[in-house]
Amino acid sequence: MVAAYVIARPPASRLTDGYQVIHIYPHDSQAFTQGLIYLDGHLYESTGLEGRSSIRMVDLSTGQVLQKYDLQPEYFGEGLTDWGSSLIQLTWKTHTGIVFDRFSFSPVRTFRYEGEGWGLTRDKTQLIMSDRTSYLRFLDPKSFKETRRLRVSDETGHPVEKLNELEYVHGEVYANIWQTDEIVQISPRTGKALGWIDLSGLIDRRELSPDAVLNGIAYDSIGDRLFVTGKLWPKLFEIKITPHR
Repeated sequence: MVAAYVIARPPASRLTDGYQVIHIYPHDSQAFTQGLIYLDGHLYESTGLEGRSSIRMVDLSTGQVLQKYDLQPEYFGEGLTDWGSSLIQLTWKTHTGIVFDRFSFSPVRTFRYEGEGWGLTRDKTQLIMSDRTSYLRFLDPKSFKETRRLRVSDETGHPVEKLNELEYVHGEVYANIWQTDEIVQISPRTGKALGWIDLSGLIDRRELSPDAVLNGIAYDSIGDRLFVTGKLWPKLFEIKITPHR
């Protein structure tokens, strides 16, 4: 299904990028999406809620779950990324990350971190993690030790709070702001907001529960495609950013 052209509505205080919906795909409306990546032709998704958390491999075109691993009931699944032959998942308040074999979904090891785990992505040399605050944490992908923290600030120098789901796109960190329809584009070198994407109007809110907020950003680097969805959303969107810059 190809949707009509849509322009995001910018807040009065700042300019925002617009977007065009390229394609709409089905998405599991029972998936409490916390992390999303695109890898080797499939989506990989982390879902949350205690007793319902999982990692899964999903067929993009149909939304069908092809492979799934259910977390132990005490874990609330959060951000997800890949590293080599592994998938790495954060959990919310249990201070625990889980490393899985990407092909079998078998747990390989766990690691510990302070505070809450929210979003997770990577560049070529390090993992990048959010924890609800205005800070990004950078982790060594082998030891999982934190190597630095970076405060994210807007155009006026104020901190950007509630950084959640993350994706690394064209050298920038895209971060969904929790409970909003905004994605902030962040310099991983300076922490400054380089731009904003307002996805208001992307989905009809009458279809959704109050908990069904935007959360889920995946990037296909080979096809240069950007995908977004939300918690409990019945749809996943391929979009093209139309920059004002």
